[in-house]
Amino acid sequence: MPNGEAAAPESAFQHRRDRVVDLFLELRAGNRDRLDELIALLTPMLWQVARAQGLDRASSQDAVQVAWMRFLDEVDRIHTPTAVAGWLATTTKREAWRMLRTRRDHESVDGHERADDSATPEESAVLNDAQRRLWAAVGTLSQRCQELLRVVAFVHRPSYAELSQRLGMPVGGIGPTRGRCLAQLRAALTADQDGGWR
Repeated sequence: MPNGEAAAPESAFQHRRDRVVDLFLELRAGNRDRLDELIALLTPMLWQVARAQGLDRASSQDAVQVAWMRFLDEVDRIHTPTAVAGWLATTTKREAWRMLRTRRDHESVDGHERADDSATPEESAVLNDAQRRLWAAVGTLSQRCQELLRVVAFVHRPSYAELSQRLGMPVGGIGPTRGRCLAQLRAALTADQDGGWR
């Protein structure tokens, strides 16, 4: 039935869009736990946007991280929740274009094509499992550690002054706190590898 076939993808799209809106509104209301779910929901789409512009795998990851960094900076100024996915996609695309322009400006042309380092299905499965385990381990940490590590993970070279302002933490305490949080994260990941939790 043509109508039923058309309705299913539309329903799935509507459900995802509604979920993004709900997560965004809860995040903006102060529920920082929703950030991980929003990232998990939209990052695959942003990855595809970056790759479609011609970026390799590593550069695509950088472009997506920059998009999330800008989102975190602008979250209180985004007034249309239904536009969040489009805003992130456009930001990713612009960052990809900027990176490509910079590469063209700074790389010498040697007449050789750079090999595409696309992940195989097996590599993608391993990467996805590793990411799932990583963020599950982050979720076992204190709220303070989770917030700090999220910023460190998704903001490209954040300054300690920015971290201090964003997290309400003294500049001198950021390094030691980050070290303690990473040590706790390593312990959680080790426990996971040893079968301590799933």
